[in-house]
Amino acid sequence: MALRTILRYPDPRLLQVAAPVERVDDAIRELIGDMADTMYEAPGIGLAATQIDVHLRIIVIDLSEKRDALQVFINPEIDNAGNELAVHEEGCLSVPGIFENVERPGRITVRALDAQGQPFTRDAEGLLAVCLQHEIDHLNGRVFVQHLSRLKQSRIRAKLAKQERDAA
Repeated sequence: MALRTILRYPDPRLLQVAAPVERVDDAIRELIGDMADTMYEAPGIGLAATQIDVHLRIIVIDLSEKRDALQVFINPEIDNAGNELAVHEEGCLSVPGIFENVERPGRITVRALDAQGQPFTRDAEGLLAVCLQHEIDHLNGRVFVQHLSRLKQSRIRAKLAKQERDAA
């Protein structure tokens, strides 16, 4: 598999809404492998295809300590979100070095296809629920910092710009 370049916020390509996957085939499975390799190398626990400039509705997640429990969600849709909200600290491979608290539903139900194109439904809470919502946001053209105040967003943009200047 191949490592892909992860887009960095505020790249406008991160705001593009991803299209549904029409057919799960070998090309999609190869993309999933590239996404998994890219996520593991970064290292991260979740990656949406949008983050590697592929605007298809695909997410990979691995919350395991051994990094051996890859979960694939193709065309994920939240069927049900609980009324109880929870606050979790979130970070993002597209917003390196930035971690902020975000409030989201604490429980959700997601409907998706797996890597073989088979439909499934998953109830999620805790970190999996946060991760799924975070990655589905990417597919919908949103980055987690958009859940924050304008002031925090401005500070994050300035900090990332400084990181890029210092790295050059």
